[in-house]
Amino acid sequence: MTIMRGFRSVAAAVFLLIFSLSAHAWAGNGAARLAADQDEKGSGVPLDSSLLAPEAAASAVAAPEAAAPGGTKAATEGVFGTVLWWPIIAIHTVLLPDGRVLNYGTDERGAQGAQFVYDVWNPNLGTGQASHLVLDNKTGTDIFCGAQSVLAGSGEVLLSGGDDTINGIRNYSNKLTTIFMPNQNALDGTEQPMAFKRWYPSIIPLPTGEKLVLGGRENRGDPATTPEVYSEVTGWRSLTSATSNAAFGITPGFEHYYYPRAYKLPNDPSKVLVLGLNGKLFYVDPTGLGSITQLSKTTLPGSYKLPTLMFAPGKVFSVRSNKKVIIADLNGPQPAITTTADISQTRFWSNATVLADGKVLVTGGSAVDNQLTAVAKRAEIWNPATGKWTLGASADRPRLYHSTALLLPDGTVLTAGGGATGPVQNLNAEIYYPPYLYNADGTPAARPTLASAPASLALSAPTRQFAATVGSGNKITRVALLRSGSTTHANNLEQRYQQLAFTQSGQTLTITSPTNPNYTITGYYLLFVFNDKGVPSSGKIIKILR
Repeated sequence: MTIMRGFRSVAAAVFLLIFSLSAHAWAGNGAARLAADQDEKGSGVPLDSSLLAPEAAASAVAAPEAAAPGGTKAATEGVFGTVLWWPIIAIHTVLLPDGRVLNYGTDERGAQGAQFVYDVWNPNLGTGQASHLVLDNKTGTDIFCGAQSVLAGSGEVLLSGGDDTINGIRNYSNKLTTIFMPNQNALDGTEQPMAFKRWYPSIIPLPTGEKLVLGGRENRGDPATTPEVYSEVTGWRSLTSATSNAAFGITPGFEHYYYPRAYKLPNDPSKVLVLGLNGKLFYVDPTGLGSITQLSKTTLPGSYKLPTLMFAPGKVFSVRSNKKVIIADLNGPQPAITTTADISQTRFWSNATVLADGKVLVTGGSAVDNQLTAVAKRAEIWNPATGKWTLGASADRPRLYHSTALLLPDGTVLTAGGGATGPVQNLNAEIYYPPYLYNADGTPAARPTLASAPASLALSAPTRQFAATVGSGNKITRVALLRSGSTTHANNLEQRYQQLAFTQSGQTLTITSPTNPNYTITGYYLLFVFNDKGVPSSGKIIKILR
């Protein structure tokens, strides 16, 4: 695998110049192709004609943080920024180690299929056309509705499975492994394939740096019930002793293969909790050939159309059916499950995001699956300290099926996509500016500066502290570490949040390192510092090693 990756990097470098030269041609001609071709291959849903000309967006050159708008309710509700042109429907989004965002899912007409193009957005270049690098997918693999996760060792992105077209019919599955290489902005499809075809799988990061892949569909109607594990060094291995229809198959009323919600236990080096849609719970052990155990404890039923995420060490937040929300505490010998305040309305295909301050933001969705019925345009924020919800600002566009939300390094949230298929084809995005970015009068708050921080930390290092520097006069009251996100289909498996103890002397912070590799799983994290008014800095990306 290491030798193959070396060859792959050389080949990608050869093609990089070609890719780069063609990128702006793709972006510049995309609007014309969209207007001309929407009836040829689209879903019949009207495109967002108000944003078909990227030239109109090219003037929005300020980075999102600098462009933060204000408003009289900004300090309590946050603000959605201007609707932005986007070159594709962003069905999959993942934050890269260099702070850019890899996103993909459709062609530039908004038609289903990621075998055509993919996009890399650089927030540091603003939100105009020049901030996007739209590239041709040379692999021929349709990565639409697969899974994605950043590899801890290389910083490349593992893309597992996706769609396949057989005899002209879509929505079959593939078993292919695609790797995105940020240094070359290139996709490679020569990696060892999985043993099983997977459409709608989940990737769960493990403390070893490996990736556990669960669920997905093998062609039409056949669930992939055997998990697999990917290693950057040795490739794939199947967990043949962890095969389970109850956890990853189909039972009456529930399709468990659809992006299973699963989370690493913080107090056990091997166990992963699977939170079933029907309320059943399972432990998966990914060592060796694997094993799976069904727990006697159960919880409220849910839906794959509703979001779940880990918001604090060992604590999982899950929106369930009938507006119910549960908290699963995984820190004890058995999960302790409680309910918290109901969400305000049913929000099918909403997205949940852990914010820089540890609160949970829910955006998008509607009361009826992928229909413009009781569309939830207002954001909602859940406070773990109180268990209560606050209604936030209203978005301009509905974000339904195939929408995404991703925390950016500057503490804002990219909300994008929706469509392919759907009542609206959202070739656009909106950036949400959380309340912590504003003063009480609604003006943008002065932010502290995180001037420097280590590029990497080793959990096993004998020194349990590290240094960071902040701006002159910044009084720091909180330091937060938050794993970078990777989202698709109302599924956010990567984020996890913790506060770190620290002391401050002048501009120098001495921060206590995280030590639990079962929670601070090797990979890439955002480090934020907060001033005495609760305003965060922009985050620094840190690589966490074992």
